[in-house]
Amino acid sequence: MKKEHFKSSLLIVLSLLLVVSCTDLEIEESDSSIADSETEFTGIEQPGPFLENLYSGDLKGIVENQQDLYALNEVTSDELLVPTRGTDWGDNGIWRKLHEHTWDDQHPYVLNNWNNLNQLVFRASQIIDERTTSASDAERASAQFIRAYAMFWVMDMYGQAPFRTPGDGPEVDPMVMTRAEAFDFILNDLNAALPNLPTRGPSSENLRPTKAAANFLLAKLYLNKHIYLGTGTPAAADMTQVVQLVDAVTADGYALQSGYFDIFKPDVDTETIFFTISSVGNRMWNGLHYNQGTPDNTGGGWNGWSTLAEFYDLFEGDPNINTPGSGQEERRGFVPLSGSPLPAGMDPDEFDEDNDGILDGSNIGFGFLIGQQYDLDGSPLTDRPGNPLAFEKQFPGLAGNNERTGIRTIKYHPTNGEFAGHQIIFRYADAHLMKAEAIFRGGSGAGDPIGMVNQLRGLRNASNLGALGEQDLLDERGRELYKEFWRRNDLIRFGKFADAWDLKINTDDFRSLFPIPATALITNPNLSQNPGY
Repeated sequence: MKKEHFKSSLLIVLSLLLVVSCTDLEIEESDSSIADSETEFTGIEQPGPFLENLYSGDLKGIVENQQDLYALNEVTSDELLVPTRGTDWGDNGIWRKLHEHTWDDQHPYVLNNWNNLNQLVFRASQIIDERTTSASDAERASAQFIRAYAMFWVMDMYGQAPFRTPGDGPEVDPMVMTRAEAFDFILNDLNAALPNLPTRGPSSENLRPTKAAANFLLAKLYLNKHIYLGTGTPAAADMTQVVQLVDAVTADGYALQSGYFDIFKPDVDTETIFFTISSVGNRMWNGLHYNQGTPDNTGGGWNGWSTLAEFYDLFEGDPNINTPGSGQEERRGFVPLSGSPLPAGMDPDEFDEDNDGILDGSNIGFGFLIGQQYDLDGSPLTDRPGNPLAFEKQFPGLAGNNERTGIRTIKYHPTNGEFAGHQIIFRYADAHLMKAEAIFRGGSGAGDPIGMVNQLRGLRNASNLGALGEQDLLDERGRELYKEFWRRNDLIRFGKFADAWDLKINTDDFRSLFPIPATALITNPNLSQNPGY
């Protein structure tokens, strides 16, 4: 395999420019980089190991990171926020700016996300390139899928997509696709990949792409097509495409599954279409308190991430309590009053390290944690100053918080592995709701939108809806898919991303796109800044 290195185009010229510039921007090797080979590119000699590294290295890191892709899609929404608690989670305001909608073109997560995704596009292109003659059709199809996935997010989040052909030297500025051109590029990649991807239903092998995964991503494309092409309203033909693509996923054996939080175990289930070996630790511990720990994580949580009261209130049940039997729907979860006895058949050496007969971590709740939290023996937990550890709904602001403000959220659970390497990317319930929405928006196909939504709600122990409007669809997607990367995308499609919500400052429409990072504009003159920035 050719030795690869990553650097910005025209780096030497830029260094000279920056000496006399008044800007404080610092160009680093990874800034806006799209890799180029230090020798003439002649192909990847061992595409199998190279492709494996894209999944176990590049994609894994992108998905498990709590910053960048995840933060930009979740903390910018009404679903999650990261309040500053004393000096904890201050970080020079970078988390607060996301929730406030006050980010700019120098925000580090805007830059890191741009670099990570574009690097993944380029590295996948090296396998797809015709000079990689040793790549099999299946390997090229997998690379086309992963390139489509990475470029999907570039197009979705930035509205334009740079592209460099493997082997282009640093003197060649990457060409830039418009959003419409990037849409077609992604569409072509997925359609080209489909014949050579395996047909596979629920399986432990779904950490690699399948026809179902490609059809799922195609459905996302068509569902949001009117947003990406700027046509204003969805076309009935595009919505019918969504229906047919979801039907193809269903035909491969995927289905809704009861037992909501069981879906997030590292086990085979009927819903998981595509996952990675990314650790779920960030999704689990970044909101739990320091005093909520397990034998494998005695330091406890990191006491940051929380949700808004108005998002929590979307769920059925008494809004002021979430202990078992509070009349809540399953997806809202519960706060246990103590730990649970170790279930029969579970290895005590693995799941009961302190040998007390109690399942380690079973005192930590599922879903939304509000009010008093408890230890394994049922005694009330306290925060570090000694106050009752009772999570509160309201915040004094994005700064000035104590250790207890904010409802915490958790879907992946430490009883299934404190840092288990199994994070879902595509899930069937999402596809099911996409089909319901597509029919609601004029698509043709079998199924009644309200009946489909109520089918899902019935599995989640929620009452039937009597009527179905756009807000109901959006709310249902929030209840089902919280913390799964899609909230920003959904809010934009439903025209709600610029709405006001608690502790948000700006309601600028232009923020449906992130800015092109300042350093990217400097290194590639083919890019242009998005409106408003």
